[in-house]
Amino acid sequence: MPKLKQKTRILIIGASGFLGNAIYLELCSYFDTYGTYNTHNTHFEKNQHFYQFNAEEDDIFEILEVVKPNIIISALRGEFSAQIITHQHLAEYIMQTPSKLIFLSSANVFDAYSKYPSYENDKTLSHSIYGHLKIKIENMLLRLPQTKVAILRLPMVFGVTSPRLNDIKLLLKENLPIEVFPNLVMNVTSDHKLTQQIHYIINRNKNGVFHLGSDDLVHHDDFISTIIDTMGRFKPVFKNVYTTNDERYLAVLPKYNKLPKHLRVKSQEILEELEV
Repeated sequence: MPKLKQKTRILIIGASGFLGNAIYLELCSYFDTYGTYNTHNTHFEKNQHFYQFNAEEDDIFEILEVVKPNIIISALRGEFSAQIITHQHLAEYIMQTPSKLIFLSSANVFDAYSKYPSYENDKTLSHSIYGHLKIKIENMLLRLPQTKVAILRLPMVFGVTSPRLNDIKLLLKENLPIEVFPNLVMNVTSDHKLTQQIHYIINRNKNGVFHLGSDDLVHHDDFISTIIDTMGRFKPVFKNVYTTNDERYLAVLPKYNKLPKHLRVKSQEILEELEV
């Protein structure tokens, strides 16, 4: 590992969530890593590297002044207007200090486009409130010096402890319908693969826009059905949801900012990770 270990100080905003905590666990052995947790995750209280932060009530500047991070990773969730204000403050901090921001965005910044997969330089356009939020924050960050920002657009993220997988398990247990979108063509990733990719981006001091989905595309209903097949002898009840009569793409593929081959992933590898 590079000598960054001793001097790189990382703050993960939203480190108590599924992705934020996966990132923390990946990085904490290599860097001086800190995180924020919300009021619902009190088991982080005893970790001296974690700070309580409620975006609707608290000012992130207070934590920034204490931690003085070189790198901030935003995996923040919560009330949308509070997220925007927090990122405005992060942008101010980035401009005032020799630091960098890594922002976890979403394929939903392209959810108004449905006929093709999306690439890094494509214009963003969304019909969803969530997509609008991510676009607003992206546009704010893209006005900062390019070397100070990395925007990571993510597809659906799965993992052994992911909320998506937990929801599926609960629905199976209760014999309730599982919503699938037969016409949705997407790509996927896992918490395990994503954290490796972020580690690489930090080590190599990369910036710009990254599309971190699998290299191949899958249908939502096929992928969910295959996940359930690996979990045992279930007879799932599916509820097919059709938002359009045609195939609809929601996939983020890399064209210009490709990571090394060993850090890229196929959907089959994600399925293998989920076998429990």
